[in-house]
Amino acid sequence: MMSTPSLAAIVLAGGQSTRMGQDKALIDIEGIPLLRRVCNVALQCTPIVYVITFRPEHYRAIVPSTCHLLQEQALQGKTTPHGPLVGFAQALEIVQTDWVLLLACDLPRLSGETLQAWVKELEQAGNAIALLPKASKGWEPLCGFYRTSCLASLRAAIERGDRSFQRWLSQESVKELLLDDAQMLFNCNTPDDLERERREE
Repeated sequence: MMSTPSLAAIVLAGGQSTRMGQDKALIDIEGIPLLRRVCNVALQCTPIVYVITFRPEHYRAIVPSTCHLLQEQALQGKTTPHGPLVGFAQALEIVQTDWVLLLACDLPRLSGETLQAWVKELEQAGNAIALLPKASKGWEPLCGFYRTSCLASLRAAIERGDRSFQRWLSQESVKELLLDDAQMLFNCNTPDDLERERREE
């Protein structure tokens, strides 16, 4: 395993899975729950892995024992999940490394080898606050690296009412991570996505 003391990982498991119709984190892919698969890949990059969710007890049995479950908090006056930007900021509050790898829990084709190769690029990050792959629609914010020092900027964006990673990142310095196989970022969001993924197992 590649262990980098200056790197932690955060896995977001706070979504409501409305398009899927069932909890994406618990869906089995090749006999392994999706959330556990993502955690296992994160552990290939760093031994410090946090999972932030509104329902930590719901996932305790499937998350690797070395991962830390964090309770996501509703914003004042709200009772429902408020999106990945806020969940990321809440988890970032306790991270003490220089960098954090942020991952969504619905990435069945995540490659540990690719992530490990990307880790080596952190030393050449310059003044960038994030290193992320890019797609036609913009940055892929839920599979990449952030300086933990971005927390102040993140808090300010949330206080302004921002809930969009793209809007926040458009005002920051971001370095692109090159990706040979875009299929690594395939999101399992709908029953059709799940059927497609299982056909290719």
